[in-house]
Amino acid sequence: MSPEANAARRSRLTPERERELYEAVVGLLREVGYEALTMDAVAARTRASKATLYRQWKGKPELVATALRHLKPVSPADIDTGSLPGDLHELVRCHDEGEVKRDQELMRGLAHAAFQNEDLFRALRELLIEPELASFRDLVQRAVDRGELAADSPARGFLPHMLFGGALARPIIEGIDPDPEYSHRFIDAVVVPALGLS
Repeated sequence: MSPEANAARRSRLTPERERELYEAVVGLLREVGYEALTMDAVAARTRASKATLYRQWKGKPELVATALRHLKPVSPADIDTGSLPGDLHELVRCHDEGEVKRDQELMRGLAHAAFQNEDLFRALRELLIEPELASFRDLVQRAVDRGELAADSPARGFLPHMLFGGALARPIIEGIDPDPEYSHRFIDAVVVPALGLS
């Protein structure tokens, strides 16, 4: 379904009410995990009917993916410091350290659930991951338009892979979750040189 159709479908809810629903969904996800999350629990937490939830979102996978997308603190495309390294460092600064740790735990659980549940995997790809990748492409294209990054840079298409890969690798290799200090070092030591920036 197109973003316009989604917007029209949800137009009966105020932005405040939508945010309340999204916060409740993410709160329940943190408490019980995806598998134990039910539309009944969301309805009870938000004082909404299940019919309303199903009318606005097709089901649990779509509601979860949409909630995660809308509660992100900032989108990469919204940041413009005038330089790509500056944008990447600002992206790290925009995420509260405590929230990052909780998000990592949440996303690890969701990743596990997504590989067991095709509907969740599809919803996360369509409603969360693809928009995020598009946002990174916008961020990179601005750097190309400024003349800062070569249009044919072989690493430009791998920016999300580098950032997410670096974050996911640290717990496996070092047994430590990434923190802002690590993320800033990773950007300077790995991402910036790979992109051919100084």
